Amino acid sequence: MNFTRWSARLPGTQRRNSAAQAARAAAAQAQQTSGGTSEDTGGTGVAEADGDDPAEADGPADDDARHNAGNVPAARADRRRRGASDGEAESGGPPGRAGRSSRTKSRTNAESAGRGRAGGAGGSAGEAQTSSAHVTRSIDALSVHDLLGQVPALAAVVHGPDHRIAYVNDAYTAVFGTRRQGEAARDALPELVELGLLPLMDQVLRSGKPRTVKSRRVPRSAEARDSRDAFYTFTCTPITADGENGVLIFAAEVTDQVEAAERLRASERRQREAAVTLQRSLLPQELEQPDDLRVAATYQPGGTEAAVGGDWYDVITLGAGRTALVIGDVMGRGVRAAAVMGQLRTAVRAYARLDLPPHEVLQLLDGLAAEIDPSQIATCVYAVHDPNEGLLHYASAGHPPIIVRDSEGNVQQAPEPTGPPLGTGGWVHTSCSLPLPPGGSAVLYTDGLVERRDADIDTGVSMLEQAFAGATGSPDIVCDRLLRSLGITAEHDDDVAVLVLQHPARTGPDAELFHNAALDLLGGTEAAPRARAFATGVLSSWRFPRELQDLGVLAASELVANSLQHGTPPMRLRLRRTDRRLIVEVTDGDEHLPRQRCAEAVDEAGRGISIVATIAAAWGSRRTPDGGKSVWCEFALPTA
Repeated sequence: MNFTRWSARLPGTQRRNSAAQAARAAAAQAQQTSGGTSEDTGGTGVAEADGDDPAEADGPADDDARHNAGNVPAARADRRRRGASDGEAESGGPPGRAGRSSRTKSRTNAESAGRGRAGGAGGSAGEAQTSSAHVTRSIDALSVHDLLGQVPALAAVVHGPDHRIAYVNDAYTAVFGTRRQGEAARDALPELVELGLLPLMDQVLRSGKPRTVKSRRVPRSAEARDSRDAFYTFTCTPITADGENGVLIFAAEVTDQVEAAERLRASERRQREAAVTLQRSLLPQELEQPDDLRVAATYQPGGTEAAVGGDWYDVITLGAGRTALVIGDVMGRGVRAAAVMGQLRTAVRAYARLDLPPHEVLQLLDGLAAEIDPSQIATCVYAVHDPNEGLLHYASAGHPPIIVRDSEGNVQQAPEPTGPPLGTGGWVHTSCSLPLPPGGSAVLYTDGLVERRDADIDTGVSMLEQAFAGATGSPDIVCDRLLRSLGITAEHDDDVAVLVLQHPARTGPDAELFHNAALDLLGGTEAAPRARAFATGVLSSWRFPRELQDLGVLAASELVANSLQHGTPPMRLRLRRTDRRLIVEVTDGDEHLPRQRCAEAVDEAGRGISIVATIAAAWGSRRTPDGGKSVWCEFALPTA
C-alpha cells in the first residue's frame, strides 16, 4: 500500500496544505506591496527586518508538503508554484544573503517543529488529568441511593447504638418488605433479630471491624415464585457519616452454592453408606465358634467425616480342634479398599483349608495382594490355636502385635512383626509362637484402636495392654471395654476392628465333656490290634453310643493301618472329645500327605482313606512342624 498517497486524503493533511497555500499568498502580497522600498534599500529591508524568508511562515506544513512533493500530484504542483515564487524573491538580493536566509529558515522550521511537539504532549497530559479529575468528581458526587440502589444484593444502612434505619435498597424491600426510616432495628427489622445479627452489629460498632455470617436461611414470601428457602451471606461493615457511626448490612444470595454443597454432601453420604454396606457384607455375618475357644469380634467404621477403610477379621475352624484367627487392614479408604479387603479375606479362607503353617499362608497372600492391586498394601496377622499344645502359632505381616494374657492377669506382647506388609513382594515370612494355655486370652486388633495423630503408636499399645489386663467377662464384654478404655466413639477418625479369644479352663461338670487320650505306637504287626483295643476302651469309658463307638474304632484302625503302610515312626494315636464332636488323629514321621482315591475292584489296598471319608463327618491332613504329618477325622456327637 502507498502510505503517502493514502495519508494525503486524511483531514489533517488537507488542513496543513490549505494553511501552507494561505501563507504563501500572504507572503506574495506583502512582497508586491513593499517592492519599491526594497529597491531603494538595495533589497535588504524586508529580508533583514523580518529575519526570515516569506516561505518560513509555512512552518512544519511546508516541510511536510516538500517532503511529499515527489509522491502526491497536488503536492508536486504546489511545490512548483512555490519554487517560482521563491526564485523571484531570492533573485532580488545577493547570493550570500539568500544563503543566510535559507539557513535561518531551516533553523526556524526546526524550532517551530519542536514547539509543536512539546505543545502536543503537554496538551495530551493535561487532557488526561482533566478527564480523570472529572471522573473522580462524578464518583464522589454519587449518593448512597445511586450506589446501593442498583446492586441486586440486599443492602441496608443503620446508624447509632439502636441501629436506626437510614436506608434500605429495593432488593432488601423485595425480600423483607417495606421498612420505615428512623426506627430501631430491633423493632423494624425483625428478620435481623431472627437471624441473630443484632449482637454481631453491636460487635461491629464496638470493634470497628467488619464481620460476616455465612449461609443463613431466609424463608421466602408467599408471593415468591420459588417456594424454596433462600440462603444469604451477611456482611456487616462499620461506616461513619457526619460524625456518627453506623453499620452497612450487605447480604449476597448463596442459595445455589448452599444447594450444591448439600448435594455434594448427600452424594458423599451415599457413597460412604455404600462402602459401609459393602464392607459389612464382606465381613463374616456370624463368627464360627470353635469347641475349645470363645470368640467375639467388633467392627466400627470411622466417623461421618472419614471414609470407610479396609479392616477385616475372620475365624476359621481347621479341624482336629485347631482354629485359625485372622485380622487385617488394607491401606486406603473407600469402596476400593473394601473391595481389596473382600478379595484378601476370601483368599485367606481358601488358603486356610490347605492347613498350611501361618507364614506360608502370608507368603501366598503377599503374592496375591500384588496381583490384585500393585498400589495397595495391607497388614495382616494369621494365627492358629492348637488346644493339644496350648500354643498360638502366628505370622505377622507388618501388623500391630498380638497381646496375650494368662490366667493370672499377666500381659505379654508379641515380638516385632515376622515380615513386611502384604503386597511388597520379595520377602520371606516366618512363624512364631505364644503360650495360650487354658484360662488365657488374646486380643487381635487394627491400628485404628491404638493409633492417634498426637501420640506414638507404642503409647496406644501400652494403653491397650493396661486395659486388657483388667478387662474381664465374656469376649463381647471385653471388646466393648477395650473400645471405651481407648476412647473409641462414633466420631473416631479411623476404622477399628477388634478380635478377642479366650481359652477357658474347664472345671466341674463342664470338664467331663472335654477329654484327651493318646497312645504311642512303635510299629510292627501288633500296632493295629493295640490301637483297636485302646480305642474301644477309651470310647466306652466316655459313654458314647454303641454305633459311635464302632465308627470311632473303625476309623482309628484304618488311620493306623495307613500310617503303618505309608508312614515312618514315631507314630501316635490321639482320641479327643469335646462337647460337640469326637476327633481321631494319627501322626507319624513321614511328610507325604495321603490322597483319597477310587480303588479298583481288584485292588487289595487304597481303600482306607475312602472308608474314613465315608463314615466321618470330616477328615483332613497336614504337615507338622517336626517334618511329619497328621491325618485326622471327626464325628459329630448326637444331640440330646
